[in-house]
Amino acid sequence: MNCFDCPLMCGADRENGETGACGVGRLSCAARAARHYYEEPPVSGTRGSGAIFFTGCNMRCVFCQNLDISTAGAEGEGEAKPLDEGELADIMLRLQELGSHNINLVTPTPHVKLIERAVPLARAHGLSIPIVYNTNGYERVETLKRLEGIVDVYLPDLKYVSGRLALRYSGREDYFDFAAPAVMEMHRQVGGLVTDEDGIAMKGLIIRHLVLPCAVDETRRVLDFIRDNFPIDTFISLMSQYTPIPGMKRPLDRRLTRAEYDRAVDHAIALGFTNLFIQKLSSADGSFTPEFDGFFE
Repeated sequence: MNCFDCPLMCGADRENGETGACGVGRLSCAARAARHYYEEPPVSGTRGSGAIFFTGCNMRCVFCQNLDISTAGAEGEGEAKPLDEGELADIMLRLQELGSHNINLVTPTPHVKLIERAVPLARAHGLSIPIVYNTNGYERVETLKRLEGIVDVYLPDLKYVSGRLALRYSGREDYFDFAAPAVMEMHRQVGGLVTDEDGIAMKGLIIRHLVLPCAVDETRRVLDFIRDNFPIDTFISLMSQYTPIPGMKRPLDRRLTRAEYDRAVDHAIALGFTNLFIQKLSSADGSFTPEFDGFFE
């Protein structure tokens, strides 16, 4: 079956071993599965989010912090572990046993077919915690519709409005053309964020946006779009954690300044958003990026 799950529409015959434009072939792989404590408070909570870090990606962000695994999608590469639906379901159940608040599927888009099979299987064997779909936002609405009833919490990036910036930094000029309707579809499915009595996400949408150096005007455009198309109480995570990787060129060769981030936060407040997660500039630290070195650490 040829793969047309993401906006790249590459048509790779992955079932017969052809590698897709995302870098993923016949088997899906994960580089790490463990409790993760550095997501938004309703996701990480006190016991951690049960994060499964998949390999491969349908974007090519020049600043990617997960570069080691986002560009290595095929089975047998590095420390990545090939998974079938039974193995993925077992990992989900083990993360639940460890006390995770949820199952956090990180970069799930190239693995949708596997997720569609694994989640119902895990639920049939006792999985009861929410499924979080942690995505870059570069999605097809038609694919997301297949996940209705499978995903409980959507955690998408909304990186850009500008095609010029999307092309320059992520190699996808049509990013917003797909991400905008995709995030709207996510909201249609799950609505606003619903938490339990401890503030832990049970269902709903949190939109993430990473503020980039010299790109606060782009952040303002993203926030304006959210204001015009979503309820004012939509949860927004406005991230200051941009960390340059070695060899990065200007203007991405430095961290965000306090003045830049303050401008972004001030605009969000001026628009009237009532549920806004903000970060300290100290969050721009590579130590928050996990080592992709195993399972259940």
